[in-house]
Amino acid sequence: MVEALSITVILIIIIALFYDFVNGWNDAANSVATIVSTRVLTPIKAVGLAALMNFIAFLIMPQAVAKLVGKGIVDVSIVTPTLILAGLVASIFWGMFMTNFGMPISMSHTLIGGFIGAGIAAGGFKVLISGGIILIIGFLVLAPIIGFIFSNIFAIGLFRSVRRYRPSAINKVFGKLQLVSVSWYSLGHGSNDALKTAGIITALLISVGYMDPDAAIPAWVILSAHASIALGTLIGGWKVIRSMGMRLTKLRPVDGFSAESGGGLLLVLTAFIGIPVSTTHVIAGSIMGVGAAKRMTSVRWGFARNIVAAWILTIPVTTFGGFVVYKIFNLLNIVV
Repeated sequence: MVEALSITVILIIIIALFYDFVNGWNDAANSVATIVSTRVLTPIKAVGLAALMNFIAFLIMPQAVAKLVGKGIVDVSIVTPTLILAGLVASIFWGMFMTNFGMPISMSHTLIGGFIGAGIAAGGFKVLISGGIILIIGFLVLAPIIGFIFSNIFAIGLFRSVRRYRPSAINKVFGKLQLVSVSWYSLGHGSNDALKTAGIITALLISVGYMDPDAAIPAWVILSAHASIALGTLIGGWKVIRSMGMRLTKLRPVDGFSAESGGGLLLVLTAFIGIPVSTTHVIAGSIMGVGAAKRMTSVRWGFARNIVAAWILTIPVTTFGGFVVYKIFNLLNIVV
């Protein structure tokens, strides 16, 4: 199957998979920050478990997210390899830049923003599929709020049910349960984020006539996307992990279990519905929800504001970046 593709298209697929690697690199914190900060697992063991669950997600979860990202942002009739490449370049640059500073961002935002910007540069605002974009951005905004609510309610109920037990006994039990909850969350992470990249590769394959718009996504696309994000997770963005797991609020095993369970439930639900959400937003909202369940002052709201500011900047920056990169490609006659 792959041999039928041109060298240029294969190179763009490799770049898309590198984006997926950066996604896992930044978003490793989403999967492991809680279990590392509670000291249930060492960082190396934690990212190894998260990487495994990110990879095997393709065996369990549906492909609805990939289909929406691949066909629900820009009119597929104007999608070209050049457009996809421009969007990926903008996304990768912002993702690596923010990861270097230890700032957890939504790689979903970077990808969608870059794709929107390149689409506008190629065909104007009329090529944008407003319904798909509104749905995606709406849930990117709602994700931290819902994650906060899910985990806050879950944590309050859990705290009340275990308050009569000794802290040492609670830590021992929930330290073991965290192995289950972090696996659950990582499964949802892989099903959401890896499939976004699969959606972009699908759009590329459709644009070059390799596959019909209504055809099923090839198995090698799904497998390679999951493998790339798993590898990125295995490398781990340690600065981001410290930011998410130690600077937002202090976590105990019962807190980590609550955040991972509430956030994982939201990720799995949206994966089955087919709505791509930001796993960064989900886990950050979940961690804050658990912290607020103890007391509002246990959340470092100043640092939380810095994270939200980075989130707000991401779509405008990558949209501008995708637009500029596409225009530069045209100016330099780099058309593929």
